[in-house]
Amino acid sequence: MSDVTILHNQSCSTSRAAMERLGDAHVEAEVVDYLRHPLDAAALEDLLDKLEDAPTELVRRDAYFAELGLTAADVATREQVVDVLAAHPRLMQRPVLVKGDRAIIGRPKERVAGFLAD
Repeated sequence: MSDVTILHNQSCSTSRAAMERLGDAHVEAEVVDYLRHPLDAAALEDLLDKLEDAPTELVRRDAYFAELGLTAADVATREQVVDVLAAHPRLMQRPVLVKGDRAIIGRPKERVAGFLAD
């Protein structure tokens, strides 16, 4: 059984850096490519229950976010975050690491080492 689950995007340098940290720390991880295997609403709710960051922080505010016509008001509540991420998984921040009943967004990169050490 894996110690950690990482919601990973191979195209993201921060996500790749987190994978390297896992290897350096000799931590066995279940790697979930969340773009190929998106989280459904129930899985997103479970993730938000564990997330140490504010729910709205799980949503990337990038060009795609703007292209969809979204604003901060569209992801202000937990329910809105679940709805937006269920419909548009590529808007999820990455990486996200889950260990037991705790989860963090692995940004900045330095957060990962502390999370793994706890």
